[in-house]
Amino acid sequence: MILNVERVVTGPFQENSYLAWQDGTSSCIVIDPGDDPEKITQSIEHHDLNPIAIVNTHAHLDHIGGVSELKTHFNISFYLHHQEKPVLDGYARDCAFFGMTPKETPEVDHWFGSEDLSIGDFEIQLVETPGHTPGGTCLVVNNHVFTGDTIFAGSVGRTDLPGGNWNTLCNSLVKAMKEIPGDFILHPGHGPDTTLEQEMSQNPFLIPLLNRVNS
Repeated sequence: MILNVERVVTGPFQENSYLAWQDGTSSCIVIDPGDDPEKITQSIEHHDLNPIAIVNTHAHLDHIGGVSELKTHFNISFYLHHQEKPVLDGYARDCAFFGMTPKETPEVDHWFGSEDLSIGDFEIQLVETPGHTPGGTCLVVNNHVFTGDTIFAGSVGRTDLPGGNWNTLCNSLVKAMKEIPGDFILHPGHGPDTTLEQEMSQNPFLIPLLNRVNS
């Protein structure tokens, strides 16, 4: 079945929030609604969709700012990796650090780990990729991968924020290159879509790790 993906760029960090729905159906999942919940709602209504869950790749402030309002508006559950709890708990602190006014800290309904998720008609393969944050996770749906801030077109996630670790991120990047097919479409938390094939040929942060992928 074909997966439709709509990107909604939100907030001062120009974060990519996503809507994903199977072709011919109206049920959708909302991924990383970072800010501007009214903008995301407009896109949902434009496509005549019925949100059934919010699933996040991680819990940084620029990825969760729209969660609480969308949860309430659509009466849906919020899914997050259990290792992200310290990041979520630091939401107000992180907003203050960046000079932003915090919104309501979202309440998590389902903490996940390494087990794949089944939500409605969606089968979501979870690839744990800590490093940018302790519980960062790539969400694989059909041939689409929502990478959060683990990997971008031409770059990778920063590791200088609380809970970040460069060596851990490198291990996760190697894991992702081994486990995720190269032609799957990557939808990162910022910037344009890409593929692992493309990134493995030109991303300066991945190229030095290729010897670990092929060993």
